[in-house]
Amino acid sequence: MEQKTEQNVTLHGFNNLTKSLSFNMYDICYTKTKAEREAYIEYIDEQYNAERLTNILKNVSDIIGAHVLNVAQQDYVPQGASVTVLVSEGPVVEVPTESYEESPGPLPENVVLQLDKSHITVHTYPEYHPTEGISTFRADIDVSTCGEISPLKALNYLIRSFDTDLMTIDYKVRGFTRDIHGYKLFIDHDISSIQNYIPKEIKELFHMIDVNVYQDNIFHTKCKRRQFDLNNYLFGYTKDKLTPEEQEDIAKQLQIEMDEIYYGKNFVN
Repeated sequence: MEQKTEQNVTLHGFNNLTKSLSFNMYDICYTKTKAEREAYIEYIDEQYNAERLTNILKNVSDIIGAHVLNVAQQDYVPQGASVTVLVSEGPVVEVPTESYEESPGPLPENVVLQLDKSHITVHTYPEYHPTEGISTFRADIDVSTCGEISPLKALNYLIRSFDTDLMTIDYKVRGFTRDIHGYKLFIDHDISSIQNYIPKEIKELFHMIDVNVYQDNIFHTKCKRRQFDLNNYLFGYTKDKLTPEEQEDIAKQLQIEMDEIYYGKNFVN
């Protein structure tokens, strides 16, 4: 039995497939002094505090058609925040066939879809280099669903919600469900790449690498911004305040930092 994208599969009871999306974003900044680093972390804590993160996750819930049951949110000292949202099945409406297609998802105001029980979490991790002036902010968002629509449909909105230099995106489908004839389904939608859920105008901004294990329904995509403008990585001033030598040195440090995160290995001792 070959699964077609245009089919609505009639299941025997509850959909026991668990679809999990992990979205990790990184923001990189050059903070030369302790005062700059503290100001950057304060900015990040304000920009991505628990209240704003909660609003983002509630919008994700709207996109995947879920009711919010409970929200647990916490800001941390000296920095960071976490939010966990427990959601349940939303109103049952006609599920559009596009929920099965590999295409970018809608923005929050555009959709109400069917979903079974699920959860969404976010954690933030501000971090800095001990000697070289690099500060890194990471946010990890996990969306796990057991409904018909894939959490990948929230990816378009999530990318637009964060100012990101690098992204690591993982998607996997676990368990199985059965159709009314008892035939096991280990995935209920076609997927060849996470990239197909990212709009063209966003993909054009990033270098991308895929690592996919199709037989196990595991998909991985990592992204690094193509264009580099040093002004975007200086906190509180612009590059015209620096000598050409300083500009070159700082740009090299930043690009090494981003390459190391992107490729997952150290390039300097």
